Amino acid sequence: MMTPTDELSTLEAQAEVDLASVADLAGLAEWKSRYTGKSGALTRALRSMGSLPAEQRPEHGRRLNALRERLEAAFAEAEARLKAAAQAAELAADQIDVTMPGHAPALGHLHLTTQVLRQVEQIFAEMGFQVWESPEVEFDDLNFSQLNFPSDHPARDMQDTFYVEMPPEAPDVLLRTHTSPGQMHAMHRYAPEPLRVLLPGKVYRNEQITARSEMMFHQFEFLAVGHNITMADLRGTLSFFAERMYGPGTKVRLRPSYFPFTEPSAEMDVSCFLCAGKGCRICKHTGWLEIGGCGMVHPNVLANGGYNPDIFSGFAGGFGPERIAMLKYGIDDIRNFYSGDVRFVQQFG
Repeated sequence: MMTPTDELSTLEAQAEVDLASVADLAGLAEWKSRYTGKSGALTRALRSMGSLPAEQRPEHGRRLNALRERLEAAFAEAEARLKAAAQAAELAADQIDVTMPGHAPALGHLHLTTQVLRQVEQIFAEMGFQVWESPEVEFDDLNFSQLNFPSDHPARDMQDTFYVEMPPEAPDVLLRTHTSPGQMHAMHRYAPEPLRVLLPGKVYRNEQITARSEMMFHQFEFLAVGHNITMADLRGTLSFFAERMYGPGTKVRLRPSYFPFTEPSAEMDVSCFLCAGKGCRICKHTGWLEIGGCGMVHPNVLANGGYNPDIFSGFAGGFGPERIAMLKYGIDDIRNFYSGDVRFVQQFG
């Protein structure tokens, strides 16, 4: 029959064997629970001391305490060793081999519309135009009346314009249908000094969404007011813009048109940059592409802006960057611009 001393010797030997086979911190925690924990072998041995004769208990207690100290020391040593090994393994796993080829991160880029607008801003900056930003929510007076729109003009109809709900006594407020109200803001700010401004931004129209029309799109509008400005100055500005935007040799053609805020008014065409004016599918075999509208600022608009039309004259024009991009890159559906389809956006990174 084994004595209490023999039992402690066996327990110690088994604990050392089990500790030597522990390979990780999880196994070490299990070893501690089995031997030195609250329900471990040493705790059970301590509780069994009551069955020993009174004269054997002090010596047995000293041996139990000594064994606990040795096992706890062995545990501390194993824990330090295993923690160091785990840390070394983690560092090795995270180590970067600087000699290996790197992985290029995915980078974002400017939207195609923004790219076109920035190119337009750069071209007009070379001609002395400064960018002028104006509100997207406007008063009816600035969006229509001061721009020489008659009170019965069809563009004032609810089918074309998004009106903001306001108290009955308040002025009519709307989402601007064009960037032209910015002309009035700029003229009110600078009159009676000459000015040259470029007005880019979003516009809103209550239209059916199709491959060619959207309820929200962008425009950029240019305005120059000064002394002795003529239609020839407008044509020269358009020619410079067309060559910078579409390439050297691009020609400009003006066709008579009508806009309430310009007189005379014209539609601007450029020679097709895809077929060099020879005729293709994009230009419908005419050799020309319609870009936008322009003209000399109407005397009534000049007067509303604070300029004396007998002394000052000016020209203005407005184009759509989405249309420019569609023609330049052969895009056949304006809805692609704001569909959120990254496959479309990434083509122009």
